[in-house]
Amino acid sequence: MNGHISLPAAPFGSPPFELGLHEVADGVFAYLQPDGGWGWSNAGLLAGDWSSLLVDTLFDLRLTRRMLDAMDAVTGGRPIDMVVNTHANGDHCYGNGLLVEAGAQVVATEAAALEMGAVPPSALEALLHADLGEPANRYVQEAFGAFEFSGIEVPTPDRTFSGELQLDVGGRTVELFEVGPAHTAGDLVVHLPDARTVFCGDILFIGGTPIIWDGPVANWIGACDTILGFDCDVIVPGHGPLTDDAGVLAVRDYLAFVEEECRARRAAGQDAEEVIAEIDLGPYREWGEWERIAANVHAVYRELAQEEGEHHEPPRNIFGAMAELKYGSQEQTGGSR
Repeated sequence: MNGHISLPAAPFGSPPFELGLHEVADGVFAYLQPDGGWGWSNAGLLAGDWSSLLVDTLFDLRLTRRMLDAMDAVTGGRPIDMVVNTHANGDHCYGNGLLVEAGAQVVATEAAALEMGAVPPSALEALLHADLGEPANRYVQEAFGAFEFSGIEVPTPDRTFSGELQLDVGGRTVELFEVGPAHTAGDLVVHLPDARTVFCGDILFIGGTPIIWDGPVANWIGACDTILGFDCDVIVPGHGPLTDDAGVLAVRDYLAFVEEECRARRAAGQDAEEVIAEIDLGPYREWGEWERIAANVHAVYRELAQEEGEHHEPPRNIFGAMAELKYGSQEQTGGSR
């Protein structure tokens, strides 16, 4: 593994990683939620001359209302009439109903729209009350217990697309690029050329470990290259503080590292559980949610098996696999995040 890799630093002069709305370019805002772990996602706002576009909502209605209240000073005369969802995970779309009620249109990729119904808020509510056994119960409560999933309905997107889509927001150009399947089946990034800004959704986790729900990894690495190709001054991740090209490279390098390790170890006859137990994360062990390596190894093994016409079945209780890795390590070191 490359020895130079470490936690990517926030770019010089960027807003601190503090809760709330931060203007990152002229009329462009990032809404940040520390600490960027499970469910604590970021969103974005582009204010045009007469209307505004929101990039993603949050994990529940309470948090989304708080965010919209923080945006009132900007959106009072330029109401949000469009919401773009970067993907279908609930921490980026469960608040959509509040905007739809106010008359906003929701835009997503076709793949994301199909995926939105796969894990409804009721499923996460049920997960919080399910008996998964220990330590999975503890892990799920720590990850999702702060959020309120009851009573949420996620409306179907009004407009879907595949490939690329250009929008006009109050006289400003917004470019949407589909980059999935990668993190999920339907990822997109939002490029604001006049502001040299890009909102990346969960293609980027900064200070936290990416999790591969879908893949293939090559697409995700390609998505990182797409972001680098924009040559933006401001890069807003789905989780964590603002970053620059160094943060994108760190995520790309992590994904390449996991894929290379899995490919070599599978060729040598190791199964996924052996890889999870033995892999040396090196500097990546410093990242939050490092235990997601359990999910990521299984995702890559699934992909490699498909390449060879074989089948790999990840564990049904992937949270349990991550929990055992995390808490077992804490018992050994006496530490916690």
